[in-house]
Amino acid sequence: MSRPSDRQDPTSASGRSGVRRAFSLPPQWLHMYDEFITKNSHQVSQIESTLRSLTYIIPGRFRDAEIASESIHSGVQLLSLYHDTLLSRAATLSKLPLSSLSRAPSPQSRYTKFWTLKSVFYRRVAYVLQIVNYVELLCEMSAKRRGERVRWNIVVLLEAIKAFCKLLLLRITKSRPLVTPVLPEREPIPDEAPEDPEEAELRALGEDDEDRKGFGNGSVGASRRKGVGPNGEWTMPRTGMSLPTLPAPGDTSGYLLSRVLTADDIKPASNLLNRLQGRAQLAEVLHILAPLVFAIALARSKDKRKSWTPWLLGVGTELAARQLRDRGLRTTPLEREEWGRRGWAMGWWAMRGAFYQNVTKGLVGGVRSRMPGLLAGIIEDYEYLWENYYFSTSA
Repeated sequence: MSRPSDRQDPTSASGRSGVRRAFSLPPQWLHMYDEFITKNSHQVSQIESTLRSLTYIIPGRFRDAEIASESIHSGVQLLSLYHDTLLSRAATLSKLPLSSLSRAPSPQSRYTKFWTLKSVFYRRVAYVLQIVNYVELLCEMSAKRRGERVRWNIVVLLEAIKAFCKLLLLRITKSRPLVTPVLPEREPIPDEAPEDPEEAELRALGEDDEDRKGFGNGSVGASRRKGVGPNGEWTMPRTGMSLPTLPAPGDTSGYLLSRVLTADDIKPASNLLNRLQGRAQLAEVLHILAPLVFAIALARSKDKRKSWTPWLLGVGTELAARQLRDRGLRTTPLEREEWGRRGWAMGWWAMRGAFYQNVTKGLVGGVRSRMPGLLAGIIEDYEYLWENYYFSTSA
């Protein structure tokens, strides 16, 4: 006869099984979500773009609820970063449709993907830097509610974290210039799969609709279409080898130009940027430290809106970096492209500090007064951000 202590309570057993099932559900839901994102990458990119555009149109529409608006923007950016990670992993494992893998990656994507795969430390530091870039304005808005002193302490702290992460990346990559962004960008996904080459050839030859329909439904056409893959390539039934798609007769030049290899296409990814030495390395360090110098000087300034000293220190550091950079023949196209982007980003200095208060603000107000009501309201909302938040004009 069994003792009462040996008997298993069915209520407690069912309770434990229910708890196990409850804890097993979140990983299953996450796996299902990952599968959905991987299989519907194009639609997800469109939704992200729409949400991001909406946050740009209404930057400060609700002055008292600016944190809510910025929270949506930061949330979309962080979610896009997670999706980028999923799609990059799926591309590595060849889980994406062939239509989304048909384009060659850009030099920036090749270079950053090389370092993210080679160095775990690079990948972690790059993610920290990217996350800080996405939430910095939200952190400043939250800190401002606790006072100006707390706000500027947070601003300087975030700029110091960004500068530290960039110096670490400079060290990890063995003194190679930084690229923006430091993580691989999501490659553009075609709207539709490539067209069947047989259909393109029929259209180019001017066949009428009845002949085209008959050819598509005929036994010969059906047998030939059995070997056509989702990306338009034809698989030979005996050997199993694939033949690439052929261009339409009127697009031969474009087809050949798309197959031309440049020097960067055959270079190893690590050689897309040269190692910096001497003055060039100093220029990169000065470029990294310029925002930190500006933030510290602005935080210590008594008249933050009209004092020219912080602005001159920040711009002077950036200009010194541009003067010291390497302009020799060994400069790679990716490095020239990066310095070109930095040159355009220097335009943000016109929206910062004393230059904005004394020069740009009047010009923006004059432009706004000539705009229609809706556009004038959007510009006014951005003016509110430019005047009150440091990171709203951070490049």
